Amino acid sequence: MPLSRQLSSSRIRDDGRGIPDATVARLPIYHRVLRSLADDAVHTISSDHLAQRCGVSPAKLRKDLSHLGSYGTRGVGYEVDFLSYHISRELGLSQPWGVVIVGVGNLGHALVSYKGFASRGFEIVGLLDSHPDVVGEKVCAGETDLVVQPMAELEKVVSSSNASIAVIATPADAAQKVCDRLVAAGVRSILNFAPTVLSVPVGVEVRKVDLAVELQILAFHEQRRVDDLTPLAQVMQA
Repeated sequence: MPLSRQLSSSRIRDDGRGIPDATVARLPIYHRVLRSLADDAVHTISSDHLAQRCGVSPAKLRKDLSHLGSYGTRGVGYEVDFLSYHISRELGLSQPWGVVIVGVGNLGHALVSYKGFASRGFEIVGLLDSHPDVVGEKVCAGETDLVVQPMAELEKVVSSSNASIAVIATPADAAQKVCDRLVAAGVRSILNFAPTVLSVPVGVEVRKVDLAVELQILAFHEQRRVDDLTPLAQVMQA
């Protein structure tokens, strides 16, 4: 059976339930690698080679894609373009998503200038900040220039821009109040860069990005390597 028919006959539910969170977290990686393969004019790829490019085991890759109804074609592998399209559709990347950023300091500016958003289906549609030196500043966001609006305009900006996703890049002590206002304005998906845990009602999805925590995790592994090598060094010196 052709891969396209296998996929179309085994669609997952529109709300995404039934797919493990760990699998969802790996789908963007698969999509990025597949797009890179397509750019290199690769039309088909085996599960072993695709798994190697994605940094996972072949068994994990096949299990992840089986949640989408994709089992590949024996002796052929995966159709790169079609699988990429299917994953992008399940990730909601077949339509642009408006993103509003609250907090346009150094981190906020870096996020606005990142060119990868547009190519992956996201458009920065609003910028907000409370600092008088920042409010009114014109910032280049992709192919458009946005003016940083004052916090008093948050609800208006969310409503007028049809923002679906909000990014919080404020200090920790301001994040919860900003979150509450975003939720009240209708935002149901939030990416939080503030170093604090946000409290949100049921139905609101929050993803937290804490660079310090990630560095601490790396430091943990570095320390384990040092601890593992220390006894060997002591033996060699004895």
